[in-house]
Amino acid sequence: MTLEPLARPARLRPGARVAVVAPSGPVPADRLERGLDLLRGWDLDPYAAPHVLDTHPRLGHLAGTDEDRARDLQEAWCDPGVDAVLCARGGYGAHRMVDLLDWSAIRAAGPKVFVGYSDITVLHEAFALRAGFSTLHGPMVATEVFLKDEATRQALRSTLFEPESARTLGLDAAAALVPGTARGITFGGCVSLLAADAGTPGARTSARGGLLVIEDTGEEPYRLDGTLTRLLRIGALDGISGVVCGSWEACGPYEGIRAVLLDRLGSLGIPVVEELGFGHGPTALTVPLGVPAVLDAPADGGRCTLTAQVPALV
Repeated sequence: MTLEPLARPARLRPGARVAVVAPSGPVPADRLERGLDLLRGWDLDPYAAPHVLDTHPRLGHLAGTDEDRARDLQEAWCDPGVDAVLCARGGYGAHRMVDLLDWSAIRAAGPKVFVGYSDITVLHEAFALRAGFSTLHGPMVATEVFLKDEATRQALRSTLFEPESARTLGLDAAAALVPGTARGITFGGCVSLLAADAGTPGARTSARGGLLVIEDTGEEPYRLDGTLTRLLRIGALDGISGVVCGSWEACGPYEGIRAVLLDRLGSLGIPVVEELGFGHGPTALTVPLGVPAVLDAPADGGRCTLTAQVPALV
C-alpha cells in the first residue's frame, strides 16, 4: 500500500486557544512559563494542561502517571474550544500512554495542530495511522531550542500562521549524501523511536511512497547502525522514495554517523540529504508530516531542500 496524504488541520489565527501537554518526561516549570510567554507574544491564548508539571510518584523520568498524561492530551484534543495541542518536551513516556488514548474519539474530533519531536514521534505515528491526521515535527514549548533560537521560533510561527511561506525547508549546511530528486509523503521522526514502535499494535506496516524524515540524539554510530539495520531487516524502508536527515546531537563524531548513513541507506538507490536542520540540534525547523513533498539533492553541490507541495495547514 502506498502512503497517501493525511488530513491537514486549520492554520492558527490570533487569539487561538492552545493547549500545552506533557506526554513524556517531566517539565521544568520555569521553562514552561517562558515558553507560554512566547506564545502569548504571538497573540495566542495558551494554557498548561492540568498535569503538565506533574512527576510520576515512583518513576522520576515521567511527567505524571500514564493515565493522567493520556487524559490531558485526550481532553485537549476533544475540546472544541482548543485549536492546537503543543507538547512541552519529549524525553520518554509516549509509548506507555499511546494505547490509553481513545483514537476513535480523537478521529471524530477531527484534525488539529499538533507539534513535538523526539519521544513525541510515537504520537506522530499514531495520529497518522490511527486517526489519519497530519502533524508537525517541530520545537516544543519548554525546550531550550524554542526558548533561545530565533530561527527555530520563526519557522514554527510561520508554519502556524502563514504556512504558504514555510513550504521550503533547508539550512545552508544541508548536503546531498546521495544526490537526486524524490517525491513522496513525509513521515518519520526520531529514528530510534520509529524502530521501537515497529511491531507494536497499530504500528506502520508499509512506508511505500514515503519520504523518510529522521534524526536522533545520544545514539552512537554503532547504535544508529543497529537501528537502521533493524528497520531494513523488517522491511520498514521498502519502497521509500528518499531520506531526509536532520541533526544527530550527542551521537559522537559526525564522520562516524555519516559513514553509517551512507552504508545503511546509500544502497537503497534513493536520494539522501544530511543536516537539513530539524531535530535535537541548535536549530529545529518545523517539518510537516503526512503531506506530499519534494526532496531536491543536487549532484552539483547546490542547495538541498525539502519542499511541501501543499501548505502544512489549510
